[in-house]
Amino acid sequence: MTTKKKISICLPCFNEEDNINNTYSVITHVMSENPKFSYELIFVDNGSYDKTSNMIKKLAKKDKKVIGIFLSRNFGPESSGHAAIFNASGDAIIGMGADLQDPPDMIPKFINKWQQGYDVVLGTYQRSEKSIFMSIIRKVYYTISRRMTSINFPPNTTGFGLIDRKVLDALKSFPEKSRFGRGLLAWVGYRCIYIPYKRKERKYGKSSYTFFDYLKHAETGLFGFSYLPLDLMIYGGFILVLLSFLFIIGYLITVVFFGNPIQASIPLMLAIVFFGGITLLAISILGKYIQVIVEETKRRPMYIIEDSINIDKSKLHHG
Repeated sequence: MTTKKKISICLPCFNEEDNINNTYSVITHVMSENPKFSYELIFVDNGSYDKTSNMIKKLAKKDKKVIGIFLSRNFGPESSGHAAIFNASGDAIIGMGADLQDPPDMIPKFINKWQQGYDVVLGTYQRSEKSIFMSIIRKVYYTISRRMTSINFPPNTTGFGLIDRKVLDALKSFPEKSRFGRGLLAWVGYRCIYIPYKRKERKYGKSSYTFFDYLKHAETGLFGFSYLPLDLMIYGGFILVLLSFLFIIGYLITVVFFGNPIQASIPLMLAIVFFGGITLLAISILGKYIQVIVEETKRRPMYIIEDSINIDKSKLHHG
């Protein structure tokens, strides 16, 4: 008798009490139409302060396919996503949000591409931004990312997609704690395909993701995959030193033949402010790389699991 391949569906949650039951119902219905696969649903509560954890526990008691993992506090969306996939036992792992913005009816399409031999199947969403500002920010970020790193960051992707077990094992082998999931997926390689889909609006609740969360996420991706800012500091510093040297020579020649042409302190003040700003920017960039190094050397876990249900606690992956 052939053993069914198992699909792990990973759902990080934060204050999703209005969406948990509906998400569970829709996904179980989709998976019931694909009986040749067994599956598990892994809900990770990322320090919610509403009834999310209680609702997950109720589902887990009713359905043994539901696994509940409860973090000790909110460790951020990237960490909760890793807590979900790192504790998955399936042959293929599907990551998605618990708010149904990522449509579960895409799951069979992901599985179909996986069966065709693709190791990574990612959804690329089509969404009209309500904010023109955020739309511009996204475009600028992806443009800068592609130019500043050696990794081709897939535009308009979230954690919604499928990865094969061997890809997950490769990701789990990385010792780094400061992780940018999309960048790591692009870095490991493997056979990958993108499937476009239309992302839906949230039916209940509101997104906890703020502009500063996007900014922090972008910062992790850029400083984790590129040394170009350091290179630019070197090139920029060399050019400024060369220009300064030429200016000094030209200024001395002018003073010898024509006298001191600068009779006011304003040009000097502007020069001091300019070079001071350049210096501060360079130190800040260097400081960001040092920050990444410090965080890695601390060896703190990405997340801490406070409790779990329907999973062998001795096999839990603790950050």
